[in-house]
Amino acid sequence: MSGAVDLSALKQPAASAADVPGDHAVTEANFEERVLRRSTQVPVVVALYSQRSPGSIELVKLLEKLVAQNGGDWDLATVEAEANMRIAQAFGVQGIPTVVAVAAGQPLADFTGNQPEEQVTQWLAAVIDAVRGKLPGVGEGEAVESEVPEDPRFVAAEEALENGDFDAAITAYQAILTAEPNNAEAKAALRQVQFLSRVQELDPAATAKADADPSDLDAAIAAADLDMFNQQPEAAFDRLIAQVKRTAGDDRTRARTHLLELFELFDPAEPIVMAARRKLAAALY
Repeated sequence: MSGAVDLSALKQPAASAADVPGDHAVTEANFEERVLRRSTQVPVVVALYSQRSPGSIELVKLLEKLVAQNGGDWDLATVEAEANMRIAQAFGVQGIPTVVAVAAGQPLADFTGNQPEEQVTQWLAAVIDAVRGKLPGVGEGEAVESEVPEDPRFVAAEEALENGDFDAAITAYQAILTAEPNNAEAKAALRQVQFLSRVQELDPAATAKADADPSDLDAAIAAADLDMFNQQPEAAFDRLIAQVKRTAGDDRTRARTHLLELFELFDPAEPIVMAARRKLAAALY
């Protein structure tokens, strides 16, 4: 949603804005002050909810808890969507709840639907990192990490990767997961190494081939991997979403499955991943 909506019209509030109780409640009447102006100091997280949606109210309560715990690096604005339709329309809300981070008067990142606390916390951290040093009210973040001894299993896997031995690195990470199936670090590392190993075998001409023949699914998948390897994740996502739109049956399943595998290379709260997931949902339904 970044840069995709114009919030300037809300600088002129509606004459009959409904009043919604709560310390962080925002209506059309105070949107300019509480969101647009405030977002020039710190990012403002706008939570659009409905009294008829228990899940959205639950998310608002979670955000209220988190904003009370944060060090002032972000602020919260809760908006009852049905009572403030112009705000909902300005953000292009298609589902409740919708949460949008606004920085310097512009949408920065967003997500739709209720999310677990861990995911919301990660999303907030990504928002803060994105504006750190750009907004005057966001602190420098004095992260103090205690010394933790390196796990020799990970050291061995990383050394194999540095030496270009992808097979050995994959074997090392798989061994960790055999012993600890829920080791999130090993899972993430294994996905990355498997991706890097796969990319080594790709033909650099795959991108040109895919662009020349949009109906070639194999070329599109290979080109998407090359896009990702070349630090162009949005291009990779869009390429596969286009395949989901144009294919059916097994081919559509194959394109969708590969796209989901690429999503797994990122934090689920990454804004570009959340945006691509919305595009995928639209392509499917």
